[in-house]
Amino acid sequence: MNSATLSTTEPAESPLASAFRQALPIILGYVPVGFAYGVLAQKSGLSGLNTILMSVLVFAGSAQLIAVGLFASGAAPLAVVATTFVVNLRHLLMSAALAPFLRAWSKTRLALFAYQMTDETFALHANRFAKGETGPAETYGINVIAQSAWVGGTVLGLAASTLITDIRPIGLDYALPAMFIALLLGQLKSRQHLLVATAAGLLSTALMFAGLGQSHVLAATIIAATIGLGAHAWTSRRSS
Repeated sequence: MNSATLSTTEPAESPLASAFRQALPIILGYVPVGFAYGVLAQKSGLSGLNTILMSVLVFAGSAQLIAVGLFASGAAPLAVVATTFVVNLRHLLMSAALAPFLRAWSKTRLALFAYQMTDETFALHANRFAKGETGPAETYGINVIAQSAWVGGTVLGLAASTLITDIRPIGLDYALPAMFIALLLGQLKSRQHLLVATAAGLLSTALMFAGLGQSHVLAATIIAATIGLGAHAWTSRRSS
């Protein structure tokens, strides 16, 4: 009886396999966008070595694409550094959101984790950490797999840069929004979450057409999150 039960029990999923399964939507987004970055970096005159090093050391998709554009336009090095610094200030908010879940981690572990944190891995980890899934092996596995996909996409873009003159007809620019949609779907746990996500999308679109510029996403996120927090507090008071 016991042996039969044991024989039908499925083996536990390893941390690496679990990390790969969870990071798959990120992989599907990072490879094509990293490919586009590799092509654009080569077209802008950045050397192959520096292009890859930027994906290894900087590892920030929006900052890298902006830096490549500034580099191609002949911007001063200080302007490139200052612009990418401002673009990545959102990482302060993301780090603050995850910090309460990682209080038991050493500073070395936190530094390694922060080095590989991106918008996409933040969304994934925020969902995992809220469920108590803070195991270092799985957490680092997700980060390493995500960065490997980004670096791999960069290398592929460099290799194909001589064959591609314009990436827009290929539609690679849609890979990033599609990846965020896939990550968002996994976090919609209630009707309230769906309403907040819908409100953020509609607000972002309206603010963009109103001429708010690149800050329309951040403004819509803050407004929708505030509305969601207020609605949650109101419903909690009514139910208590």
